Amino acid sequence: MGLLDRIAPRKSEPDVGPPGPSSAPAGDPVFATKALKKFLATLTARESPVLLDLGPVVGSNVSYFGETLGCKIFVEDIFADVDRHVRANTLEELPAFFKKRFPQADGTVDGILCWDMIDYLDRPAAQELASQLSRVLRPEGALLGFFGTAAPRDTRYTKFIIVDDVNLRYRAYPALRGRQAILLNRDIIRLFSNLRVSDSFLLKNNLREILFRKPA
Repeated sequence: MGLLDRIAPRKSEPDVGPPGPSSAPAGDPVFATKALKKFLATLTARESPVLLDLGPVVGSNVSYFGETLGCKIFVEDIFADVDRHVRANTLEELPAFFKKRFPQADGTVDGILCWDMIDYLDRPAAQELASQLSRVLRPEGALLGFFGTAAPRDTRYTKFIIVDDVNLRYRAYPALRGRQAILLNRDIIRLFSNLRVSDSFLLKNNLREILFRKPA
């Protein structure tokens, strides 16, 4: 599962180009994010931080983090993993899969971009994923997650593309599994019981941003 270490995006990728409104394809909505800037601040406090991104490879995001933070980036596309299990009709095996999915040693990752992955998992798989993410996160490390507050009308994933530290562009792409039950705040907190909630923001686009920190 690819290690992207300060690399430039491939020219063939659709998201190539410096982040900014001028590179936005028509129809891609942009929304203000309140938690991303706080997440980035936790990483800038460390020298050569390690970042774990659970979404698909987005070339402009890799460039942004490399230029802004000088960080090492592991991109682990968990959405693609879920689709593979849907095709194979093995969704019940996801918890066991997640238990062995991450090669990172305990406490070696400074920041994790979980995006809205948890929304697509049933409770056992979500619990195991949260447990593994908590394991690899360093003390005082940060995890940023998005959680839906309303059921969507269609089945799709969302690719989050960084415009700057206060704006994200989101681009829908096909999914083989829709969002599962909407989680209440207390359910989210129980999933990440080894972490503490640092900040929580309810956005107008039916997303809740939650920034978790791992106690020292």
